[in-house]
Amino acid sequence: MADRLSARGVLAALADDSTFDELPSPARPSRPDGPLGWPGYDASRSRAAERTGEDESVVCGVARVGGTRAVLIAFEFGFLGGSLGERTGDRLEAAYAAARERRLPVVPLVATGGSRMQEGMLALTQLQRVARQSALTRQAGLAQVAVVRDPTTGGGWATLGAGADVVLALPGAQVGFAGSRVRPADADPAAYTAEAQLAAGAVDAVVPPEELRGTLARWLRLLTRPSRVPAPPPGALGDSAGLPATGWDAVRRARSSRRPRAAAYLDAYFTDRVAISGDRCGGTDPDGMLCGFGEHEGRTVAYAAQTGAATRPAGYRTAARLVRLADRLGIPVLTLVDTPGAANDAEAERQGAGPAIAELFGAVAAARTPVTTLVVGEGGSGGALALAAPGNTWATPDSYFSVIAPELAAAILKLPPREVEPTADRLRIRPQDLVELGVIRGTVGP
Repeated sequence: MADRLSARGVLAALADDSTFDELPSPARPSRPDGPLGWPGYDASRSRAAERTGEDESVVCGVARVGGTRAVLIAFEFGFLGGSLGERTGDRLEAAYAAARERRLPVVPLVATGGSRMQEGMLALTQLQRVARQSALTRQAGLAQVAVVRDPTTGGGWATLGAGADVVLALPGAQVGFAGSRVRPADADPAAYTAEAQLAAGAVDAVVPPEELRGTLARWLRLLTRPSRVPAPPPGALGDSAGLPATGWDAVRRARSSRRPRAAAYLDAYFTDRVAISGDRCGGTDPDGMLCGFGEHEGRTVAYAAQTGAATRPAGYRTAARLVRLADRLGIPVLTLVDTPGAANDAEAERQGAGPAIAELFGAVAAARTPVTTLVVGEGGSGGALALAAPGNTWATPDSYFSVIAPELAAAILKLPPREVEPTADRLRIRPQDLVELGVIRGTVGP
């Protein structure tokens, strides 16, 4: 069931008791029936105010959520469909400015049908104001966590919702750029839901109402603890057989089905973690890349971890999104390398495998926040290297890192099958070889 709470209702449901302090509303000269002189506009506003008890479609203030202070922006859908007009823009601008002045994250609690028809293009241009305020807040290194309620459509979705760093959605909420009255007659309504946006990589999680307060509190806590100290590499979780004797032994151990994968490393490393999902370009790669933020020894560390599968373009783009966000918020990053390589099927090429890998290489190279990498399994070519931190990469004893898989190297060099294992030795792919070559800093023990 989608959320139908009023603005005050959703604030009461999420804010810690007695902590909400409403921000003053900027004054704007009143004009009869608004800026366009739209007949009956004043009467419509009066009826909306009488029905909701509000004088505009947003309520803005500062509150604590799970102990973390934030600026909350709650939409009142009962006031002209939560639409944006000039006075809405005034309040939104003031709320973002207050967040920057007080160094607080921003939490838009969105429920809107879009821009207000009775104010014409002046209403639509409020989206530019909102986008500008969001950009300034992003540049200030402050997090934005949106909660999209029912409905969230039009420009409100395309700015306050989809433009946030993290997007949480309520189950069954109508979410999409096109509102219900402007879609094609034969449009599938299921495509305009929170669940569809999650599948398309535009939403990070669909959260039941009873879990929203706790989930939002976890996100705010994790995203508001910057640190300049690099994340330490995790300890090895695999067997204690020591370093591999040969290159092929390294390959065999890295490919073992008994070897611990990313989820095991993340569970051991973090006491609490939350995941981001999607590349914001229409794709997800839940089977190939795990990304999010977690708590390690009392501080926040971001993570991007390959799972042992071939990584798809959406996985690389999601990891790049993670690294850029952590960099902007000043949060150190841990990456786990484990892939036979980038997905190389025709669909991966159509989805932009090369540009996606390039995007991740660029995000890691440009990061000012410290990035730490641990190779926990297969390090297959550039599809693995894109996630690795130059100068701060480590490896477990049951891993390898290679310019290409030994079988493929032998094939490219036109060597017979019997030469595959010797080729693994010649490539010098064992963890101890990589240390000697200066590719990694060292190996980690249990």
